[in-house]
Amino acid sequence: MANLQLSLAITNNPRTRPIIDGHVKADGIDFIKTVLGPAEMFWRQLSFAEFDVSEISMSELMMIRSRGDDRFVGIPVFTTRRFYHTMMLVRQGAGITGPADLKRKRVGVPEYVQTAALWTRGVLENEFGVTPKDMTFFMERLPARSHAGAIGFAAPAGVTIDQIPPEKSIASMMLAGELDACMAYFGGSPGLIDRSTVDLANHSNIRPLFPDPTVEGIRYYKKTGIYPINHGMALKRVVFEREPWVVINILKAFNAANDIAEAERREHVAYHLETGLVPPDCRKPLATRLVNYGLKANRATLELAAKYSNQQGLTQRIMKMEELFAANVLDS
Repeated sequence: MANLQLSLAITNNPRTRPIIDGHVKADGIDFIKTVLGPAEMFWRQLSFAEFDVSEISMSELMMIRSRGDDRFVGIPVFTTRRFYHTMMLVRQGAGITGPADLKRKRVGVPEYVQTAALWTRGVLENEFGVTPKDMTFFMERLPARSHAGAIGFAAPAGVTIDQIPPEKSIASMMLAGELDACMAYFGGSPGLIDRSTVDLANHSNIRPLFPDPTVEGIRYYKKTGIYPINHGMALKRVVFEREPWVVINILKAFNAANDIAEAERREHVAYHLETGLVPPDCRKPLATRLVNYGLKANRATLELAAKYSNQQGLTQRIMKMEELFAANVLDS
C-alpha cells in the first residue's frame, strides 16, 4: 500500500534537519516539505490552513483552541526553546538598568501574541513585578499579515498596543529613540512578514536588559526548572480523525530526529571537553540532555505557559493539555 502523502511546514534547525534532509522518515508517510521561517509559516497556517502538518506557536494554539477553533490537534514535538526574557534589548539612554525600569516605557514587539513574547511578559510579571499594563507596546507586524490579524486578536483590557506604521520598524524606532526596549526581536532577516533589518543585539546603541543574559537564564532555570517552549507541532483535525495513527508515527520520527541532534551535540561537547578549557563544574551540565519530546517531560512547562496566557488575558481560561493535544499521545 502506498504511503500517505502529507504536506509539512517546518523550520530549519538541528532538531528538524534529519526530517528535512530525509535521513529520518515517518513510517507510512511521505512528507511534501516546505521549509519556512516561523513568522510566515504561522500566518499562512492560521489564515489559510495550507499544510496538513505544521510547526505552530504554542501561544497561538492555546488562543485559538480557547475560542473553539478546532482545526488542529497538537503533537508533543517542541522544536525551539530558549530563555526568551533574557533576549530583551534596551536602548542606551532610555534609563533602563533592570526589569523594574520597564514600567512606563515604550516596548517594541513583532507580534504581541507570539510565544516568545508570552514567556517574556510572564517572567517579567511573575519574577520582577512588571505587568503588561505597566508598559506601552508597539507591534511591528501589520494586521493583514500578522498572527494577531489572522485570529482576530484585540488587546486585553488595560493593555495598550499601538501599531508601528509601515514606513517604520522596531529597529528604526529603537535607533531613533522612539522605543525604549524590545522583546522577541529576531531582526536581520526580513521576509514576507517582518521588516526589521538591523542586528540590534550587536549595535553600539543597544544592550541586553540583563547585563549577563546567561547568568539570568541559569538563575531562572535553577529556580523554576522551566526551559521555555516556543514551537509545537500540529496536524489538521480532519486528517487526525481519518488517520489517527499519523500522530504517533510523526512523534516517533521527530523523536528519532531529536536523538540524532542530541548525538551531534554530545560530539561537540566532547570536543570542547577534550581541550581542557571547560571548567570541571560545567562538564555534567553540558552532558545533560535538556530537550525531550512528549507530554510527560514537558507538561510543567506547557502548563506554566497556559497559566501565563490566561493571566495575560490571551485565553479566558487556563487551557488543559487534553484540549490541545491528540488523545492518543497524551501519555507520551
